[in-house]
Amino acid sequence: MTKSFSTKTEGEDGSTKVLSLYCWGTSAKGTIPVKEVLEEGRSSSGGSSMLNRSGGTVIDHPREIDLLDAFKIDNTEVSIKDIYCGPTSTGIILSDDTAFTFGSNKQAELGHGHKNDVIVPTLLSPPDSTSLHRDEISNIVLGSKFSAIIDKKGDLYTFGYNGSVLQNGVGCLGLGYEQEYAEVPTLVRSLVEDGCFATDVVVGDSHMVVLTKDGEILTTGGAAWGRLGNLEPDDQAFLEPVELLAAEDICQISGGDEYSLALTSDGVVFAWGKNHKGQCGTGSSMSVDMYAMENMPQPLDGMMEGQHVVKISGGHSHAAAVTDKGELFWWGSQLNLTPELAPNLAHTKIVDVACGKDYTIALDEVGRLYSFGSGKTGVLGLANEKKAVAPTLVEGMLGKKVVKVDAGWSHVACLVEEVDGEGTDNTV
Repeated sequence: MTKSFSTKTEGEDGSTKVLSLYCWGTSAKGTIPVKEVLEEGRSSSGGSSMLNRSGGTVIDHPREIDLLDAFKIDNTEVSIKDIYCGPTSTGIILSDDTAFTFGSNKQAELGHGHKNDVIVPTLLSPPDSTSLHRDEISNIVLGSKFSAIIDKKGDLYTFGYNGSVLQNGVGCLGLGYEQEYAEVPTLVRSLVEDGCFATDVVVGDSHMVVLTKDGEILTTGGAAWGRLGNLEPDDQAFLEPVELLAAEDICQISGGDEYSLALTSDGVVFAWGKNHKGQCGTGSSMSVDMYAMENMPQPLDGMMEGQHVVKISGGHSHAAAVTDKGELFWWGSQLNLTPELAPNLAHTKIVDVACGKDYTIALDEVGRLYSFGSGKTGVLGLANEKKAVAPTLVEGMLGKKVVKVDAGWSHVACLVEEVDGEGTDNTV
């Protein structure tokens, strides 16, 4: 029987909308499911043999993904709902609330019950012994060592490596100290017992941050560098409130390897954690200090003072924010220790932003993409691997209306909307 895959969805105005998936950057261990990577993955028992100096296959310009080839699905009514780029992996949620995860899996961070890399997109199908049903996934956040899922009820599941007291800290899964690994999504029962429901989650290198439906911030895992935001020096094995943010109405969270960000409903950004590259944006040391950190949430001021932020994004060691005026600010990567206004966008209204490892992708109100930062892994999508100091239009996406973009450490994925099979005129 021939399997088919439909990406057609019905718009509010009755028009037929088609969602397409585009990717670029470096496909290491299958993070970008283009044809040549899929063929190599399906013909090998382990990982891909297509390696270059970046440790993967470089695709320096946007490539449309063949959905039928990449995701073998029987249901012809299914469409793509959302995309997630982890540091070294990728996740796709479909309209039937099932998910595929693929990429690096050395710590069982993809939730498939093993530690082998997943070169070909594979349906996330938790065993019957877990309470998570594969068609109830609402949000999936992939990390470099562990990952998390929120289901439609607001229950949180974690999987992967729980950390080590001898390295960067232990307890990041929020499941206690006893469990070193969880190879399949495992319910965080402490939240259920406390009557807490999650709306968002951020996974770092060895810590986790959770936003609840009540606007409360909870953290667990390694305490070094102030990552837990509560002034406590000891690691936590279970999620505990960040008391210093208890009076704030938090509406969004983000973060990177060893730091975290929280956005209030009033548009104020708080940051805490490691700050050796200015990733917290507080400018506390005003110099690049390998021991710099913020051990409690601090509001960003400077150029951000008086601004109403509506979107935040944390990359590996830099971050960005979008204001209600459509202005883009960024900081970190040992370049800006406090937020700076991104140049070349004076007449452009930015509505979304995604940060990777020393690069940034911004989306404007008509669906155009701009990229800047380090381009050595092809992540800027500019058909080269050169650095771009200022935001540069991704010309390979002109004529297409991008509606969602996400970034890993070295790969990018975006969803493109086409109406009645025709592109969108968003040319300059």
